[in-house]
Amino acid sequence: MGYPLSLEGRIASLIHPGALSSPDERARHENFILRRLSVSLAIVAAAPFYLASHGGPGLVDSLVFAWLTLPLAAVVLLSSTGRLMRAEALSTFGLIAAGLTAAIGGAGEGALAWLILAPLDSLFSFNLAVIGASGLVAALAVAGVAAADALGVCDAVSGLARPSLFLLPAIAYATLVALSFVRDQAARSHAEQRRAERFSILTETVGDLVVTHDRTGAATSVSPTCEGLFGLPPSELMSRGFFEHVHVADRPAFLKAIAEASAGGATVNATLRLRSSSVVDRGHYAEPVFVWLDMRARRCEADPGGRGAANGGGAIAIYRDITELKWREDELEAARARAVEANHSKDHFLANMSHELRTPLNAIIGFSEILGDAEQTPRDGAKQREYAAIIHQSGQHLLSVVNSILDLSKIQSGSFDLTPAHFSIAPLIDICCDMVKLKAAERNIEIKRACPDGLEEVIGDKRACKQILINLLSNAVKFTPDDGKVWISAKPEGNTLLILVADSGVGIDAQDLARLGNPFFQAKGALDRPYEGTGLGLSIVSGLVGLHGGSIVLASEPDEGTCVLVRLPMDCRSAADKARTCAKIETIARYRRGDEMGDLFQQITVKKIA
Repeated sequence: MGYPLSLEGRIASLIHPGALSSPDERARHENFILRRLSVSLAIVAAAPFYLASHGGPGLVDSLVFAWLTLPLAAVVLLSSTGRLMRAEALSTFGLIAAGLTAAIGGAGEGALAWLILAPLDSLFSFNLAVIGASGLVAALAVAGVAAADALGVCDAVSGLARPSLFLLPAIAYATLVALSFVRDQAARSHAEQRRAERFSILTETVGDLVVTHDRTGAATSVSPTCEGLFGLPPSELMSRGFFEHVHVADRPAFLKAIAEASAGGATVNATLRLRSSSVVDRGHYAEPVFVWLDMRARRCEADPGGRGAANGGGAIAIYRDITELKWREDELEAARARAVEANHSKDHFLANMSHELRTPLNAIIGFSEILGDAEQTPRDGAKQREYAAIIHQSGQHLLSVVNSILDLSKIQSGSFDLTPAHFSIAPLIDICCDMVKLKAAERNIEIKRACPDGLEEVIGDKRACKQILINLLSNAVKFTPDDGKVWISAKPEGNTLLILVADSGVGIDAQDLARLGNPFFQAKGALDRPYEGTGLGLSIVSGLVGLHGGSIVLASEPDEGTCVLVRLPMDCRSAADKARTCAKIETIARYRRGDEMGDLFQQITVKKIA
């Protein structure tokens, strides 16, 4: 392999720099240099054998040898000046001069027959003027010898060949053949150029990326539209460049489509992702941007001598950018999934609400009927007050359910207005703890609270923050077994306030963590669940925290309890002026509760996972 590569490199070094910019011109120069060097070197190599068989050369033999090595001078001329026509003319002149010299030296008519090769030799110049001049000079040489014969010079000059008149038609025929071949090649080249121009206009009009591939998937041609579509120059996608820009997960489908299109006559469709020139800055790294392409590939024959010829043809593929279409499809699919989920959640909510609404309504209707009927009304005043208390508690429960639904509706519709004001968080925590401590005391659940001394005031909606704390504490008490513990604490961190509520309750399964915060969703939400509620508490917390511009982190594990960390800005006025969505709940499936509040903060705020 080393020798051919070395020979190719040496020939390339002889090409004039002016011919390197055009592939066709460079190929003509390479062919001329290779043919002339091959012939001249063959003659030089045959010289020793001629000398061994014929002895020392005479004057005529030396001249013929000199004329036949004249193409070496033509190679030097071409390499130094880049003038191919002049080099072709010099080489052809050497061939004609060698034939005449051999004929004059006594080689006979056979030497003049070499003149027929003159127009054929100049064929590779693909220049009509050079071919015509070569044929004309050869014909004039034969005619000159014929004229000399007619004037008796052949008899006077010993050994001068007597030319045959058949040489002139032969030279004319060779010249016509060469001219016809060049004209035919020129017509084909022009037709191919016209087709290429029409193809280029078509691809630009269509606006899609058009690529021809060989059977291995390598790109043999790329339309210039790729730079406008993806910011990639055609040279970057040539050869294996296109394959390397295809997303790794889509490469098997791409190669399969090319193979099927190359092997059969049907159009093959595929969808794949192509890496464009755009990137997204992710801080520590730049993430490449992939565009979605619809691929339509069909078999095409390779050009003779082209890259795909050795592989038996390939495929031509049209790639259309469908990134926006895929985004719309994804959005529609996400919207459909959300609609199905919302419909399922509402159905689930209505099923669960039968317990939340029927029980207090039945109590209200039943005990009010008893109190309204003189015969059934108990005479004992304490009993009457007990029935009235049950009716009052049931009404309060119904009011709480309705208020939760209304609050969530306001948050989702964007009509929940915050009223920022200065307030202290520590007294608010005490108030909320007092509101749930009665229910906690009934089950011997201990509520531990901790706030650092001198905690500065925050600016936020006090009523909304109170609802956040009550909902979190109520959930913690609700899902904590008897004799359990609930922790609540707050501490500043920069310009944010951290509020943490943890419990030693039943915890949450990993499969339910992803759905926390969805309206009406309840973990272990079967109709026979042991915990009452609408499943709106955490949804309302998420909405109110989002309105304040905060965030939520929740860590939980079955039988290990749950810990919720809420981050609120110390001053929410800037967030209150902007349209905010519900805060996304970041969930952690592994959690180990600690006995001290500091351990809980360490787990959530620093390690995130215990």
